[in-house]
Amino acid sequence: MITDPSPLRPRKPPVAFEQGLTRHWLGGQALPTHVANAINLLFPAGERFFIRSVARYADRVEDPALRAQMRAFFGQEGHHAKAHERFFDLLRGQGYEIDRFLRAYERVAYDGIERVCSPALRLSVTAALEHYTAIMAEDALQEGTLDLAHPTARALLLWHAAEEIEHKTVAFDVLKLVHPSYALRIAGFALATVTLSMFWLAALLVLLAQELPRHGERGERGSLTERLPLTRHRSILKGVFLRGIREYLRRDFHPSQNDNLHLARAYLAGIGAS
Repeated sequence: MITDPSPLRPRKPPVAFEQGLTRHWLGGQALPTHVANAINLLFPAGERFFIRSVARYADRVEDPALRAQMRAFFGQEGHHAKAHERFFDLLRGQGYEIDRFLRAYERVAYDGIERVCSPALRLSVTAALEHYTAIMAEDALQEGTLDLAHPTARALLLWHAAEEIEHKTVAFDVLKLVHPSYALRIAGFALATVTLSMFWLAALLVLLAQELPRHGERGERGSLTERLPLTRHRSILKGVFLRGIREYLRRDFHPSQNDNLHLARAYLAGIGAS
């Protein structure tokens, strides 16, 4: 069942939050920054949903190796949720109103959608979202998309990316063990794709609306209208969603088929956290 026997372990975030964060922390531009901020807003509640969905099947898993991977998965995701909530405090300190969005997102996604879905479908959604996060993590570690990021955000996101790649197979392996239905896997993937894109776009619009000039003021808010590297934003559609769909629809797909574990190991070794 376990395709890589290397043990996982939870790590505290190697992030100096006290260093603060520039307002437009990705290349000094509003749009790239808020594309990243928007997905960050989804993480803490999403990570806890992943834990709930996988933990629901803990008593069905007898393989000791997979059980150990599950425990480490819970620890890693728990650390991710807490670290991103500290990131939220930095955004609030910059004057962004994010709490109304967070309340609405959690009400719709977890008080609503989660409650009406079966445990099996929730696990399937989790496996699908873990596939998307692993693709985004690979992009962050391999393509240099965070090279121009403020050190606080870069450290947080690269640490998170490395651990997402490390545990990318866990939810999928649990799903394959307890509900090995291709139809269920694809149903969860369809729901995951729709909800991820919907909530990511909603969060982005909430943040961008707060960048509009007020009372004729410009300054840093004016950077929203500057010429932007649109290639990077097109790559979210092509490099994340279209790639994710193409891979996940294969009947014989397994997350380990994406050879990116070396990226996580190299990054973690480089920061002394391997």
